Amino acid sequence: MSNDAITEPKIVRSVRPVFLDRLPPCNNACPAGENIQAWLYHAESGDYESAWRKLTEDNPLPAIMGRVCYHPCVSKCNRAEVDGPVGINSVERFLGDEAIKRGWKFASPKKETGKRVLVVGAGPSGLSAAYHLRRLGHTVEVHDAGPHAGGMMRFGIPKYRLPREVLDAEVKRIKDMGVVIRLNTKVENIRKAMQDGRFDAAFLAVGAHLAKRAYIPAGSAAKMLDAVSVLRSMEDGEKPLLGRRVVVYGGGNTALDVARTAKRLGASESIIVYRRTRAKMPAHDFELEEAIEEGVMVKWLSTIKRMEGGKIVVEKMELDDKDFPQPTGTFETLEADSAVLALGQDVDLGLLEGVPGLTMKDGAVEVGPDMMTGAKGIFAGGDMVPSERTVTVAVGHGKKAARHIDAWLGDRTYEPPQKHKLASFDKLNTWYYGDAPRTIRPTLDAVRRQSTFEEIVAGLDESTALYEARRCLSCGNCFECENCLGMCPDNAVTRLGPGLRFAFDYERCKGCGICAQECPCGAITIVPEPA
Repeated sequence: MSNDAITEPKIVRSVRPVFLDRLPPCNNACPAGENIQAWLYHAESGDYESAWRKLTEDNPLPAIMGRVCYHPCVSKCNRAEVDGPVGINSVERFLGDEAIKRGWKFASPKKETGKRVLVVGAGPSGLSAAYHLRRLGHTVEVHDAGPHAGGMMRFGIPKYRLPREVLDAEVKRIKDMGVVIRLNTKVENIRKAMQDGRFDAAFLAVGAHLAKRAYIPAGSAAKMLDAVSVLRSMEDGEKPLLGRRVVVYGGGNTALDVARTAKRLGASESIIVYRRTRAKMPAHDFELEEAIEEGVMVKWLSTIKRMEGGKIVVEKMELDDKDFPQPTGTFETLEADSAVLALGQDVDLGLLEGVPGLTMKDGAVEVGPDMMTGAKGIFAGGDMVPSERTVTVAVGHGKKAARHIDAWLGDRTYEPPQKHKLASFDKLNTWYYGDAPRTIRPTLDAVRRQSTFEEIVAGLDESTALYEARRCLSCGNCFECENCLGMCPDNAVTRLGPGLRFAFDYERCKGCGICAQECPCGAITIVPEPA
């Protein structure tokens, strides 16, 4: 009998497992670039302040965004394929409200750069840029023509959607970190303003405050208003006298806001006239449903031809073979005390006159991938550039511009990190997750909504926010469930420690793939054995 030592046979594999990170679809869909999965991770453990601080690395206005964002993240959530998407914006609002209640503050910058940046406009894009630039150590001044900060968040979004105390609290937090906001300060000429204030760079974020016009023949007694003026007067002037019968012309969210505001001001009839079909309406469907619940009526495929005293003549339309509305010659007369035009808004670009290098097209300023205009050191975002006009997009523009401005001031080029591949639903093993239906937030009843400007949708309490955060599937990223550790038949998975995840011991692994099959979030893939 040989005394030679017995050796283990060498493992031969054709494939091996590897850990990887994928991009969650919620993160990918967020126009503000939030790391949603990361802050939900803290929220589901009950560490709300860490969750809020992670969230505000990208977005300084969570209590606002949790109310007014149209949450494209939720529409892309993989959990929708299981039992309903995670109420991401509901948890975001909870964290924002919790921060206000507990008085959490932003940290001051660790160092001062000595650079000065002018931000024009105190709306969502301007506030976002100011916040991020201040975090990077720059001195920031925001100049705004209005009497209060907030831009179209204040003068375009009704109080029943965004209470002003919430808006004021989140603006104050940005001011408290050292951002100077100068109100009633309209910038007439950007070059002169930069020179007078010795600013090294500027970010232009003027909101779309100018109402678009349309020629509608009207008699001398006709009362015709624009939607922007109506909503603005609700904030800083006498409430508009719209009368008992109000017709709103348009199909966007602003048209719905005005029609719903009219009901709250006492209108017995509030009618939206829109020239296309519901499927083509640019307003968000859930807002239309809320408006209908409140008694707002809609006349589809209709257009206003003229207004004579207290009567509006409407022509009915029909779709042609290309689905474009065409006049029919059939008319209807509506009784109306006032007509409100909600046909869109433009930006006042007068401050850019005479600036060499700038290019403007269709009422917007053209910018490069770095958000800089054709004039060196002048950047732009929000409503001023070609894009979707939402608060979330504007906040994202402010963050993006701040990073490029910071790099430009330092004679560098900002390179955003490369994105991982998307964590699609087919990469998940959802058997791991039990049924957990989505939380439905309570809303004010429709009758009360017609006579009050109280906030319509209530927030989550701590128990429901915690529950909703825990519904996150952690798509594409290991959350240390230990399934791979427990199911590996070869003991080839090594725990690295809390928060450090795991590693594979390829001296033991046979490449059976059970770990990948058992990983609920798709954070393990099988690859060919390297040559």
